[in-house]
Amino acid sequence: MRAFVIEAYKKEPAFIDRPVPNVGSNEVLVRIHAASINPLDTKIRKGELKLLLHYDMPLTLGNDFAGTIIEVGKDVTKFNVGDEVYGRPRSNKIGTFAEYLSVHEHDIAIKPKNLSFEEAASIPLVGLTAYQALYDILKVKNNQKILIHAGSGGVGTFAIQLAKEMGAYVATTASEGSNLAKSLGADEVINYKIEKFEEVIKNYDAVIDSIGGATLEKSFLTVKKGGKIVSIAGTPNGRFAKKMGLGYFKKMLFSLASTKLTSLEKKHDVEYTFLFMKHSGQQLQVLSELLESGKIKPTIDRIFRFEEATKAINYVETGKAKGKVVLTIVE
Repeated sequence: MRAFVIEAYKKEPAFIDRPVPNVGSNEVLVRIHAASINPLDTKIRKGELKLLLHYDMPLTLGNDFAGTIIEVGKDVTKFNVGDEVYGRPRSNKIGTFAEYLSVHEHDIAIKPKNLSFEEAASIPLVGLTAYQALYDILKVKNNQKILIHAGSGGVGTFAIQLAKEMGAYVATTASEGSNLAKSLGADEVINYKIEKFEEVIKNYDAVIDSIGGATLEKSFLTVKKGGKIVSIAGTPNGRFAKKMGLGYFKKMLFSLASTKLTSLEKKHDVEYTFLFMKHSGQQLQVLSELLESGKIKPTIDRIFRFEEATKAINYVETGKAKGKVVLTIVE
C-alpha cells in the first residue's frame, strides 16, 4: 500500500510502499478514504514528543481518519465489514496517511451519516480534544465564561461550538478568522493583532489554550481565583507525568520544565492542566450524535489529494488554515 512516512525525526516525509497491516483479534482493517492533518503530525515528525511517545522508523504519519471496514478481527463485536467509520487510533498505532489502517475497535465509531468522508476525517482529533477539555477536565456548567484561544483553528472551531452547546459564554482570540469564530457562535472575539486579550478578558472561569508560550502565561491574568486552564501546547508538568505513569526521571524533568507555570498557578490560585488527548470511540459516538443533529458542524479550510500531502502539510505549518485541512486518500 502507499503510505506517507518519515525515515527519521526531522526528515521530510515521503511516499513509500508498505505492507498492508495485519489485523489483531480486536482490530478492524479500514480502507482509508480521508485523513486530516494536525499540528500534532508536525510535532511528531520533528521529534518534539520523543519524551512522551516512542516510534520505530519508518513511521507512517497521520492521527485521524474516515474509511470503510474491509476486515474484522475474530474478537471484534461492535463492527462489521462494510461499516463506514471514523476515529483517532491510539498513540502507538498511528499511521492514517496510508491506504489501509489496522485499528482497535474501541478507537472508532460509526461515521455520522450526514457527513462526507472528508468532513468526518476532520473531526476525531480536534473533537476529542475539545470534548476532553470541556467535559472531562473543565466540567463546564451553564453560563460559565470560557476563553478559547485560536478560535479559527482546528481545535478552536470545534471547541467554540461544543462550549456553546454546553451553555457557556465563549470568548475567543482570532484575527483574520474573526468572522468565522462569530459564525460558530462565539459571544466575543478579540482581535489579538489590535487588542491585548489579557486586558479585555477578566474573571473568567476557564481557558482552553492551543498556542502555549507567552499566550498561555498571559492567560493566567484572565481567570478568576479557583479557575482552570487547559493547554495542549504548554509544558507538561509533574502532575501530568504522575498521571501518565512516566516514572521518576520524567516526572522530575517535567516538574523542572514547568516551574514558571507552577509559580503562576500558585500566584493566581488557578489550576493548570496539560492535556494529551486520549483515543475514545465511546466519546466519538457522543460527538456523532451532536454532528448528526446539526448542533456541531465540521469546519474545513481545504481538501488536498493524497499525492499533495507535502503541499498540504506545508500549508498547515503556515498557521493560516481556518478550520481543518484534509487529505482525500481514496477518491
